[in-house]
Amino acid sequence: MSLEQREELLSVLKARFEKNMSRHKGLEWAKVQAKLEAHSDKLWSLNEMEKTGGEPDVVGYDEKTGEYIFYDCSAESPKGRRSVCYDREALEARKEHKPGNNAIDMAAAMGIELLTEEQYRALQQLGNFDTKTSSWVQTPSGIRKLGGALFCDRRYDQVWVYHNGAESYYAARAFRGSLRV
Repeated sequence: MSLEQREELLSVLKARFEKNMSRHKGLEWAKVQAKLEAHSDKLWSLNEMEKTGGEPDVVGYDEKTGEYIFYDCSAESPKGRRSVCYDREALEARKEHKPGNNAIDMAAAMGIELLTEEQYRALQQLGNFDTKTSSWVQTPSGIRKLGGALFCDRRYDQVWVYHNGAESYYAARAFRGSLRV
């Protein structure tokens, strides 16, 4: 990333941080920014999250590791990551009408991880997300071995966990990521 791109991203992240203080009570932007500036590779990943519509924001701080935790905080699943199946195996299993990509490979290429079900539920404590869309979440290997994958959404003021064939994809389903800095 160029210096100009880094400064623009930091400006966007700072504005989002200040606008949504309830997501990260007790944290200071100056400390977050210092950490980000010391880890430019993480800035690149945050930029990828931003470019694909994720609206990343700080949602916590890990006292043990000294890392800030970012999640995608867009109201609906990130637009630039929709219509993807769960993983490469599922993508390759489709005989026709294959999606352009899969969630696991996209996340890895961005340097982020899919949210777990637990992380997804924690995100939902910070606001109402995915009220019209849904997001793939990390799927236990036992479920995946049987051909399934998990996704979550929020309907009727409740967080729901569902299953689908891992090869399925929908225009309103993407994935939300997490990044530790």
